[in-house]
Amino acid sequence: MVKFEDLDLDRIVEDVLSGGELDRETARALLNCPDQRLGDLLAATLRVRQAAFGRRVKLCMLRNARSGICPEDCGYCSQSRLSRADIPVYKLQSIQQLVEGADRAAQAGARRYCMVTSGRGPDARDIEHFGETCERIRERFPELEICLSLGLMEREQADALKGAGAGWVNHNLNTSRRFYPSICTTHTWDDRVRTIENVREAGLATCSGGIVGMGESEDDLLDLAYATRRLNIDSVPVNFLNPIRGTPMEGRRELTPQACLKALCLFRLLNPASEVRAAGGRELNLGELQGYALYAVNSIFVDGYLTTPGLAVAATREMIERMGFEVEEQD
Repeated sequence: MVKFEDLDLDRIVEDVLSGGELDRETARALLNCPDQRLGDLLAATLRVRQAAFGRRVKLCMLRNARSGICPEDCGYCSQSRLSRADIPVYKLQSIQQLVEGADRAAQAGARRYCMVTSGRGPDARDIEHFGETCERIRERFPELEICLSLGLMEREQADALKGAGAGWVNHNLNTSRRFYPSICTTHTWDDRVRTIENVREAGLATCSGGIVGMGESEDDLLDLAYATRRLNIDSVPVNFLNPIRGTPMEGRRELTPQACLKALCLFRLLNPASEVRAAGGRELNLGELQGYALYAVNSIFVDGYLTTPGLAVAATREMIERMGFEVEEQD
């Protein structure tokens, strides 16, 4: 077994930047980095992050376009059919409401606006609705990146959204293929991969990552990280479980800030040129150390998530500047 102390971090950085893939035992050793050596791992990861993104940080803003009312049984989600969480429940928001959300994102300095719906996947009316929404947003905010997360998607649906001006589609793998049935039984890991393939074939950029801290093993986390690399994902959001009261995972709280940072380093070193985003659960699980996530990621969410709050825009900008990074502004 390879230990972190046996690793040559300079050589690892050189190999990664030259296109090499970490071998699995090296990746495992990175995850098992002793906490007292975490600074060394972060410094090495920063070199890889800076090679593609400098010290820029992209701000992204989420919009929960339809809340609750979901037939899927994802155990981590406050909107699933298993959830008894006290959350707002509403049908699909109007085009005007969604365009107003884009205005709010642009005013906050977000580069990407992500519209998300609960549910298994979009129907024809959803595609038409979001198609018109994308066209309206593109007219008003041509520099704003538009991302949609609508569930399982067919190629024809992805084609329509691409034609309307969407740029990205998010559909997270969430965990490994092996562990997936432990968190959801109403669809499969391979269903999610097919959506990613449909999105890419339509010419849209892919956005897919996972959730750390759901009870997965170290091998499951490694499998997920390698899957994002081998699927050549363009944008990789890394979430950390927020055990929301009323969900099947409400009592699970096993992450430390250090473990979260090591996971982010792993995803960056396996995806050196992809966007890597610190996503849901960042504030809860990293706490005062969340600024150090910027050593690995080049993108973060501001102002909250789908059903949970997050760090406000002004506080996020202050954190970025305090850590010696800079917000990526619109042209």
